[in-house]
Amino acid sequence: QVQLVESGGGLVQPGGSLRLSCAATGSMGTMGWYRQAPEKQREWVAQITSGGSAIYADSVKGRFTISRDNAKNTVYLQMNSLKFEDTAVYYCKGWRQLSVYWGQGTQVTVSS
Repeated sequence: QVQLVESGGGLVQPGGSLRLSCAATGSMGTMGWYRQAPEKQREWVAQITSGGSAIYADSVKGRFTISRDNAKNTVYLQMNSLKFEDTAVYYCKGWRQLSVYWGQGTQVTVSS
């Protein structure tokens, strides 16, 4: 059974930066990040293929960067210029063949 474990969340001031990590227990195909703010639906943030092609939601484009280290089965989300509205639980999602796996989430709070 594949497990995804996120880390790196925390409290940051507006304009600050955080780097999230998601480590998988095995090799994965496309991996992505989603987030869910209080009382809102979970939304897609970014994803990256095993070959390194990345796409982003308009709300984070230019501020967030997704990357991965296939040797470590780990995907990262570098978040810069954070805004209040980026506050959410961030979830890692990974695809392996026909199956989808989710991490447990990590809280990101942007507050002054």
